[in-house]
Order: sequence, then C-alpha cells, then structure tokens
Amino acid sequence: MKKMTRYLCSLLFASVALNAVSAAAPNILIILVDDMGYGDLGSYNQNSKIATPNIDSLADEGMRFRDAHAPGPLCHMSRYGLMTGEYPFRTDVTVWPKEPIIKENQMTIASLLKTQGYATSMVGKWHLGFWESGYENPLPGGPIDRGFDTYFGIRASTDIPPYFYIRDNMAISPPTEFIESRNSEEWTNIQGEFWREGGIAPGLALKDVLPRFSNEAIDVIEDHAKQGKRSRDPLMLYLAYPAPHTPWLPSPEFVGKSGASMYGDFLMMVDNEIGRVLNALEATEMAEDTMVIFTSDNGPVWYDEDVARFDHDSSGGLRGMKSDAWEAGHRMPFIVRWPGEVKKGSVSDHLICFTDLMATFAEMHDVTLPRAAGPDSFSFLAALKGKKPRKKTPTRETFVMKSGSGGLMTIRSGDWKFIEGKGSGGFSGRVRGGDPLAAGGSKKRAATNDDEPPAQLYMMSEDIGETTNLYTRNPEVVSQLREQLAEIVNSDRSR
Repeated sequence: MKKMTRYLCSLLFASVALNAVSAAAPNILIILVDDMGYGDLGSYNQNSKIATPNIDSLADEGMRFRDAHAPGPLCHMSRYGLMTGEYPFRTDVTVWPKEPIIKENQMTIASLLKTQGYATSMVGKWHLGFWESGYENPLPGGPIDRGFDTYFGIRASTDIPPYFYIRDNMAISPPTEFIESRNSEEWTNIQGEFWREGGIAPGLALKDVLPRFSNEAIDVIEDHAKQGKRSRDPLMLYLAYPAPHTPWLPSPEFVGKSGASMYGDFLMMVDNEIGRVLNALEATEMAEDTMVIFTSDNGPVWYDEDVARFDHDSSGGLRGMKSDAWEAGHRMPFIVRWPGEVKKGSVSDHLICFTDLMATFAEMHDVTLPRAAGPDSFSFLAALKGKKPRKKTPTRETFVMKSGSGGLMTIRSGDWKFIEGKGSGGFSGRVRGGDPLAAGGSKKRAATNDDEPPAQLYMMSEDIGETTNLYTRNPEVVSQLREQLAEIVNSDRSR
C-alpha cells in the first residue's frame, strides 16, 4: 500500500511539474524556407530588389543574427542537423530516398519538447526519408515517428517526384498519374519553372503547394487556440516551406512585382504566406506567447549573370551558392522574435549553427541533454537574452561542415575559416550537365586556377567575401585548424 501511495504521489508530482513547465513555456514556431540567399531580405541587404515586409517585421521585432550557419549546404543535410543537433557529416544523409536518415531512437527537437509537455506539429517539406513500400501503405520513419504528434506535407522538394501529400504517415492520394518535366528557357536548368518528370497524385498542382501549407499551419494554430490558454499545452510548430526552391511558381498577383524576375516574385509570395501565418498568431492571441524562429535551409541558386541582369545579388556579396563550402552556401539569415525576452531590433554576431536549437531549447526548459543527444549543439540562449552564458554551459567556438557535392570539410574557428581543398566543393565552378542535383554552373567569382594552394584559409572578419586565400602565409594557423578539424571529425561530438 505504501509503495502504491509513493507511486501515485510521484505521478502527481510529475504531472504538477509538467504543467508548471508548460504554463511558463513559450509556444515555438520554426519557419524554414528553402534556397533563399543571405542578400534577399531587406533586413539583411538594403539594396535587395525583393520586398519582404513580413519577414523584415520579425527582424524589427526581434534579433537578427549575422553569423548563423546551416549545418550543411543542401536541403537534407541542413534539415538533419536542425532536427537532431548533430552535424550531418556524422551519418549517411544520402539514404533519404529509400530510408529515414534519423535513427529510430535518436532525439529530435520535437521529441525533446514533447517531454516538456509540448504539442508538436509539422507542416511542409520533410526530406529526411521514410521507409517506403508502396504509397498505398503507411510511410514509417517520418515526422510522427520522430517526435511530432501530427504531420502534413511532402516527402521532398517540389521538383523531386513522386509528388503527393502525406497526412501523418499515409499518402492522402497515391501518385498514380504522370507529370512531364519542365524547364524555363530563359534560365539555367536548375532555375525557373523547373521540375522533374514522375508520378503525381490526381488533382495535385505544384503551384498550390505553398498556400496549402500555409492553410494547414493556420489550422494547427487555430485548433490549438481553441483549447483555451489555461488548459492547452504549449505548441511547437515546424513549418518547412519548399520555396523559393524550384519550381519558381509565383501566383498571378505577384508576377512582375519584384525587381528580381520570377525568383523575386516567388519570394514575395513566400513572404506573403508567412504573413498569413503570423496574422493567425495575432488573431488567436498567441503572438505574445510565441517564439518565432525564421531561417533558410541553404543558399540560393543565383549566378553572376543573374546579378548583372537584375542588379540583385541573392548571395548578398558572399562567395558561392547552394552546395558550396563558401559562405553563400551555408551562411543564412536567422531571426528570432520572442516578446518580452529578445530585445526588439537587436543584432547579434554570435556564431551559431542550426544544430544549436536543441541545446537552446534544453536550456530554456532547464533540461540536461543525454550524452548521445545533440552532440554538436550549443545553447545560444544567453545571446538571445543579451546575457553572459552560464559558467557550466558550453558555448560554440567552432563550426564544422561538409560541402554538398565535392565533400570538402570546412572548419570555422574564431575569425579563421579553413577549407580542406580547392574550389567550392559544391555547385559553383563546375561544368553543368545532366541532373542539376549532381552538377552546378559556372560563376566568375567561383573560378579556381591549377596553381592555387591545395587548400583555403580566410580571415572572415576582414574578408567575408573570401577573396584572399591566406593559406601559404599562415602555415601555423593551417596546422592548428587541421588538428581541430581532425579532432572533431574523428570524435563522436563537438559539445
């Protein structure tokens, strides 16, 4: 009887503790867009030719990070790091077309927050794999098996077939019809109205995917609000838009409205959709209790000829593009609005990576992460609040990444950046041909010469455009960074 009493008391205590955490915890909305450049937003580039008032309002009302990085410069790499707090080079991220990248018992930011009483939902592009055995059957290994209570979205990008919607772990309608491939003649074969041929669900139109995701996200917010503020758990909503990634399909009201052709028009549409979701937070009186995080998964596909045509540099003066080890591949706009906690209109040069969300959420809820969880995650909660980090809280001093195509390892340590080889390691400077996923295009500032040093070293505080390779002038720095890189790569963690 005494054992039973102690058991019931422990359950009661756990329930009270959980409710206490939930009551104080903010809602969390993570908005991840796709293939947007560092220089596209007015809040990051005053010369941008694209109007993004809704995203810029987040910067006005929150904190803008200027040294934030995707853990990899391609869609699946970036998303893996964001979800798990682990660098994607530590696992085989290429398996996603056939199986889940995230392991069955691996902690994610969703499963972490779920232990803290959060209702967890995802809407949008997953791109981290399912166990696929026919689209009439369940699709295990996806969001609802990796910490989310609900899911609505697509398996990958809207240019990678098959094209169909998924509700939780089932296709709403299997891709039983066929769609021909498409390219835009005035653009390269990785830009414009580009998509690949393949299966598509009956009635699905690629142009409708973006607004459909906004509608689903708004439904999640409104349904959550109906529970009542006192009774509901906090909400974590991960909204992963598959845009402005190709195909660029702006709706008629945005065509011709930007100064950057159909790409800019499409990004204006993305901004408008984000505004709809932010308005839903306001309408449900959830905005003041919600931390909103906005970023992009990797850099843009934008060439020198595009800059010349439109006088708009999507990369914002950074070198390279999507898939590259160079900065434009992975340095991303990163904005956090958190009413009452983050100073309005503030700017931070604190070095962060998407992997850091896990440790940050853990510190927010005074949770100690297990050793196996978030091995490359460092909390930036102190930076958000404008405070010094706790003495016992590890802080990020390095950032390590593997490029998307050439597999070049990169380390950032302080102001120094070391790339272990020549070239971009990605799409830039490669001869185009075949599948755009496997080949990039030429870019003047991406060119390399045979007589260049065997690796690259840049001083980022003085040369963010990576114009001057200091490799031969600083052998001691190179040696030190090689050792740091090897230590992190050969261990199972950097935290």
